[in-house]
Amino acid sequence: MNRFQNKYKSYLLLNHKINGIFLIRGIEDCITTKNLIPGSKTFSETSFILDNSKDNSEFRVWNPFRSKISAAVLNGICRLNIKENDSVLYLGASTGSTISHISDIIGYKGIVFAIEKEQKCSQKLFWSSFKRKNIIPVIEDARFPLRYRMIVPVVDIIIIDISQLDQSRILALNSFFYLRKYGCFLFIIKMNSLNSSSPKEIIISKEIMKLNRMGFHIKEQITLEPFVKDHVLLRGYYI
Repeated sequence: MNRFQNKYKSYLLLNHKINGIFLIRGIEDCITTKNLIPGSKTFSETSFILDNSKDNSEFRVWNPFRSKISAAVLNGICRLNIKENDSVLYLGASTGSTISHISDIIGYKGIVFAIEKEQKCSQKLFWSSFKRKNIIPVIEDARFPLRYRMIVPVVDIIIIDISQLDQSRILALNSFFYLRKYGCFLFIIKMNSLNSSSPKEIIISKEIMKLNRMGFHIKEQITLEPFVKDHVLLRGYYI
C-alpha cells in the first residue's frame, strides 16, 4: 500500500486481486495499470505518479466506458488470466485503448497481437502502439486466420471483441490455429448483433452451447452493464 499526492489531492494506491491491476482510492476510486512507457499516454487518460518510488512509477486510469475488459474488472470478474510475459491474440483491437493496458500488464517480455480490419481504427491502433514494442498491430480480417499465420505464433490467451453473427466460429477458428491447449479465452458478446428479438438469457445460453460443442469450457459469465449496454463477457478454457 502506498500513498501519494499532487498539489491538490492525496491518493491511496492498493493492489487489486487481479495481478497487474491497481486500485487508486481518493475522491473517486478507479482502477489503473502501471504505465510501461512513463510519460506516454494513449488517449489523454488521467495518470498518477508515485513520487516516493525509486523509478517514479506512473499509473494510467483504465476507463470502463472505453474498455470492456476494464468494465468486467470493475463488475467483479474473478480473474483475467493475463499475466506478465504472456502472449495475447486480440481479435477486434479497435483503436488500441484496451490493448495499451494489456501491454502494461504483460510487460516487456510479453507480446500482444492486435487484429483489426477497419481502416480508421487501424490508423489509431498504429499510433497508439508506436512506442510500445510489445504490441504487434495486424491489419487483417479475423474471419480468415490463415492470412496472418506467418506473423502470429501459438499464444496463451485469445480475446475476441467482434460484433458478428458468427463470432463463435471466428473464436473457434483462431483458437484451433493459435491458442495453446488449455489456453484461456475472453469472449465479449454483443447481444444486439446476434438476435435483438430474443431474451438475453436465451442468446447467451445458445452461445455457450455453441462454444461447448467446439471444445470450450466456460468458467465465468459476467455482465458489462452499466458501463456497456447489452454486453456480456465469457471467460473459459480451450480443451
